[in-house]
Amino acid sequence: MVQADADENGGGARLTSAEKKELAELRRKNRQLEMENEILKRTAAYFARENILPK
Repeated sequence: MVQADADENGGGARLTSAEKKELAELRRKNRQLEMENEILKRTAAYFARENILPK
């Protein structure tokens, strides 16, 4: 019932169901972007070493 009230009235500090869903999606997207960023950093470091070290 508290969640229904928050959904209906804005609830002050409480999140609505839509806001909770959006927050979960944004957190998932953020984790994905952080993983992709880490992969790109490692790839850049790998290719930087590849170009610097003698063969």
